[in-house]
Amino acid sequence: MTTVLVDRRDDGVALLTLNRPDSLNALGEDMLPRLASTLAECADDPQVRCIAITGAGRAFCAGGDVKRMDQRRATNEAVANPVGTVEAAARQLYESQMSVSEVLHTMPKPTVALVNGHAVGAGQSIALACDMRIASERARFGTAFRNVGLSGDYGGSYFLQRLVGPGKARELYFSAQILSAEEAQTLGMVNRVVAHEELLSEGLALCAELASGPTSAMGRMKSNLTLGETDTLADVLRQEAQNMVMSRFDADHSEAVSAFIEKRPPSFEGR
Repeated sequence: MTTVLVDRRDDGVALLTLNRPDSLNALGEDMLPRLASTLAECADDPQVRCIAITGAGRAFCAGGDVKRMDQRRATNEAVANPVGTVEAAARQLYESQMSVSEVLHTMPKPTVALVNGHAVGAGQSIALACDMRIASERARFGTAFRNVGLSGDYGGSYFLQRLVGPGKARELYFSAQILSAEEAQTLGMVNRVVAHEELLSEGLALCAELASGPTSAMGRMKSNLTLGETDTLADVLRQEAQNMVMSRFDADHSEAVSAFIEKRPPSFEGR
């Protein structure tokens, strides 16, 4: 069974579906490397102008595969060489996180999580790494790491406190409280909550709208916003100036100016 399904649509949207429904799309088997390679392909494909991620079945993603954790614990690998094992495992996890969460957060294309059910642990982190989140009314969110005695990964500690504030983020990590879709929206974790039956249609309509936009300019917008999360105003102003001037040379900018003068909607090509 393919753990990540890919639907490259004619409207410029690539819909990625996490596909281990029997395990609530837990991040086992080859799902993470397959997701990473698929994201890299979409990032390099000029025909893909927006990426949407959802889950098969009842969940978006249940986070880490606890059965796999048990197997890893049973091997007791760290006993023989704890330092070497920790360093190697941490390096491998870091690379995986960079190829998934960092790519979702920084690739110069919009990324949207269509959260159809539970998004917990690393599943929530991956959803938060996307630019936007559209949630089914049945969606549920939670950090969950404390429940399995782990500290958290895939960028949740970076993204969550930027959305809800540091105090609330600590509360959610320390308590592992499960939030409804409406509660998550109130906190700012979710952009929109829709009826479960309408999640794909409404979510993909939004993604198609994003994909029809000036992709290069939107990629620069995303770069500006990402820099603005951590850097100084002077640094952001410097990058805004450079990106603004570069955007003036885009074909989409020329098209937008012509469309304005001709009093018609612009037809962007993403370049």
